[in-house]
Amino acid sequence: MNSTWFRRFTTAAGDGPRLVCFPHAGGSATAYLKLARALAGGFDVVAVQYPGRQDRYEEEPFTALAPLAEAVAGELARELAADPGRPYALFGHSMGALVAFETARLLARGELPSPRRLFLSGRSGPAVRDRTRYDLFDDAEILADVGRLGGTDRAVLDDPEIQEMVLPALRGDYQAFGTYRWRGGEPLTAPMTVLIGDHDPMVALPEAEAWREHTTGDFDLRVFPGGHFYLFDHVDAVARAVTGGLLAGTAAP
Repeated sequence: MNSTWFRRFTTAAGDGPRLVCFPHAGGSATAYLKLARALAGGFDVVAVQYPGRQDRYEEEPFTALAPLAEAVAGELARELAADPGRPYALFGHSMGALVAFETARLLARGELPSPRRLFLSGRSGPAVRDRTRYDLFDDAEILADVGRLGGTDRAVLDDPEIQEMVLPALRGDYQAFGTYRWRGGEPLTAPMTVLIGDHDPMVALPEAEAWREHTTGDFDLRVFPGGHFYLFDHVDAVARAVTGGLLAGTAAP
């Protein structure tokens, strides 16, 4: 994949379906490095690199989720059309779950086949209203929230130089998912696997189950030990869930 939007962390693409991974708020493509390596050989794992981080640091981050999904969908549609024989799936964690879902909805309007499966992690269904005004958080509140959720070492967040590097992307992402509102729409035909940690402060089990109404296909809910970033501690188990979901699933009509 030649687009500046995608990164591959393995030396060669596997022969199986392509798994496109969407990072969490403030996250970069490298969040999926371990998962990509755990799935190496069987799948072609690529991760989305949003603007405003790592090698795209000088680009302005998106501050609204819909334009971000539109940009990713446009780039992804071109890449998928260049390899039409390979099925694909989408995996998104936290904010990335919403971006993956909205990207899938946009792709469904085109001529490409539907994803073989959506893997939506660490996020409640889009119709579940979160009353927290993340878009109004100041820098201190953003950093405190990131520290509360885990996934980033507190000492790293307290480093002024690192704060200067990560805050532009975090501000944009918190603005984007803080202003996201579900506007309604037809459910997708692609099957879904929803994954959460059993101690995630952002997602309760009924809120995760709310994804069920957004697909006419098979629905599977997996609960892992841990908090919001459970997947960093259970890479092999998540890889098995992805493998099982993709091998058991068939392309949606």
